[in-house]
Amino acid sequence: MTIDGMFMWALILLLFSATLTLIRLLAGPTIPDRAVALDSMTTTTAGAMVVYGVITRQAVFIDVALVYAVLSYIATLYIARYLVKKRVGIACECEGEGP
Repeated sequence: MTIDGMFMWALILLLFSATLTLIRLLAGPTIPDRAVALDSMTTTTAGAMVVYGVITRQAVFIDVALVYAVLSYIATLYIARYLVKKRVGIACECEGEGP
């Protein structure tokens, strides 16, 4: 197996993983589950872009993947902050009040 063949298998596995996380994103039972699935999918997609850039020997895909990863990281932080502020997915520790 050549190096390009191994990178191609890695790309296929990354895209398969992104597909599975997309299913989790669409069918996730709670909002925090969907947020984690979104973060995982964006990370996997950035990795796939890097592998594709290596296969095609085009550095622009790696640059785009870096920017995409940074933006998805910032978006994940804002989503997590919003979920904590709205207390979404956090079990109520108070007595007598509903969730």
